[in-house]
Amino acid sequence: MTTRTISLAVGLALLLTVPYWMPGLYYINIASQILFYAIFALGLNILAGYAGLVSLGHAALFGIVGYAVAYLLQVGFGHPAAIASALVIGLLAMALYAVLSLRSSGIGYIMITLALGEIVWGLAYRWISVTNGDNGINVTTRPEPFGLLLSTPSAFYYATLVIFLLSLLMVAVFERSPLGAALMGTRDQARRMNALGYHVWAIRFWASIFSGLLTAFSGILFVYYNQFISPQTVALTSSAEVLLMVIAGGAGTLFGPLVGAGLVVIVKNVVSGYITRWNFLLGAIFVAIVILMPEGIVPGTARLWRTAWRRIDRRGKSERTSAGAEQ
Repeated sequence: MTTRTISLAVGLALLLTVPYWMPGLYYINIASQILFYAIFALGLNILAGYAGLVSLGHAALFGIVGYAVAYLLQVGFGHPAAIASALVIGLLAMALYAVLSLRSSGIGYIMITLALGEIVWGLAYRWISVTNGDNGINVTTRPEPFGLLLSTPSAFYYATLVIFLLSLLMVAVFERSPLGAALMGTRDQARRMNALGYHVWAIRFWASIFSGLLTAFSGILFVYYNQFISPQTVALTSSAEVLLMVIAGGAGTLFGPLVGAGLVVIVKNVVSGYITRWNFLLGAIFVAIVILMPEGIVPGTARLWRTAWRRIDRRGKSERTSAGAEQ
């Protein structure tokens, strides 16, 4: 067995047993937060990591789906109908988002996504008949898939874990698919891909739709976890936060978003209970990551591990050579 296989097996075992070794219900809830924010970061990573398109308006899509679920439940829809409708609304919103934002790339793309995010944030505040403004929308119940109650932290954690693992599998398949390879080609050499006959806009559009699907998953889980949604959910700070998760963990990697989500959620919800100026600590951590591991925690750790292993291997060979010469 390779080191990667062993690491994956250990990681999966830890995730499956979280409710049994976590010290309390609060920390099980924190684990659920890490997982649905990791799904959100996976969705953004499709664009920022694999396509090289940095979005500052992704929280708008996240919030649209969340508001759709909450509003439909409020007007009397059942959970299955509300979830299915919210997914469709999320994909339609992502399609419109992509059509408008993919008119440009680089700084232009960033500014368009930022503007779209601010428009949705303004609507969340002012469209009171739908969003209830500052007061937000409450969700009083959670779904019961296959008769399983999700009212307890452990049950909700396992439901979130199933969706996270499904999302991770989907991204792994996408990464190795022709569409994933073409998307990375548009990131590295868009003009060359266009010259070779690839439709760069269409590749980015369908990648955006996939990103929107993952974002919709996370938005639905967010609403059911908090049982509440307000305009703060779609604010610029939310988009910047998830972008930091992607960059810190490692953009363009499979497990980077999970590590980045874990870092941000733990500092915000656990470390902040002990350190008043936790924002300063989080900023210092990001500065250290950029300086020491500019590629992100996951690829940076792998690089350091390979370097250390090569040094140990060279030292071992040198010692064996010296011992053979003495004999």
